[in-house]
Amino acid sequence: MKLYNILSNHYALDGGAMFGNAPKALWSRWMPPDEQNRLRMATRAMLAVTTKDVILFEAGIGAYLEPKLRERFGVTEPEHMLLKSLAQRGVSEMDVTHIFLSHLHFDHAGGLFSAWQDGRKPDLLFPNARYFVGETAWERATHPVMRDRASFIPALHQKLEDSQRLSLIRKGEAFSFDGLELRFFQSDGHTPGLLCFDLRFGENRLVYASDLAAGRPWVHLPITMGYDRCPEQLMDEKCAILTSLAKDDGWLFYVHDPDVAVSRIQVDEPRQSFVAVEHQPELVM
Repeated sequence: MKLYNILSNHYALDGGAMFGNAPKALWSRWMPPDEQNRLRMATRAMLAVTTKDVILFEAGIGAYLEPKLRERFGVTEPEHMLLKSLAQRGVSEMDVTHIFLSHLHFDHAGGLFSAWQDGRKPDLLFPNARYFVGETAWERATHPVMRDRASFIPALHQKLEDSQRLSLIRKGEAFSFDGLELRFFQSDGHTPGLLCFDLRFGENRLVYASDLAAGRPWVHLPITMGYDRCPEQLMDEKCAILTSLAKDDGWLFYVHDPDVAVSRIQVDEPRQSFVAVEHQPELVM
């Protein structure tokens, strides 16, 4: 079994929104903003290749946005970088057998759509794959509240249902592939039902935490996003997963960090905090 990080399209988000109530004087030392106060962020998927299956974890923002929205969100690559990145690993969209989505915000699931074309609605990609979403996350996506309605893609929900290849993951469910055990840690602090992917293979452990800890700055417990629905709950959830990873000497996968794909986690006992160590720009295991 092999694991790779797969880049989807970059985008830019407001620095203040990404760091919640943390002051700019602090977070700008970690991630300097552009002239519009935006941060350049990666949207990073993960690929697992076993002897029988080709498994994709998330799909990034993709290239489905029309030009006006692409400019608003700072998506600079006109091509579908997810498909390009997969091809660089020798994988086509036809090869993918399973796609697991932590939640259905547009910057995590938009890559399931084909690239924007004038006068044409996007198509759902990966025709041979089953799509997996948590039950709670699906309920939130299909019945959003006003605060986060714009974060979802209604056309995508309908396409997933129409494909008849959508499976909803129940709490406590787990999957076993050749050489890979997949478990889930459910987080509700960012959005209800977000699933962190907990991979066990051989003596190794890796957690794809999605927006629970989107990059190295968010490893600090008090650092949360303005997008989080319940920051205090998210801090507790983050503490639980980081404590467990530090104990197991596991790897944490970063979905939005522009420079680092994975790191290990250490506990800073005097400060009662966590530190990202052994940063790796690429994941190849």
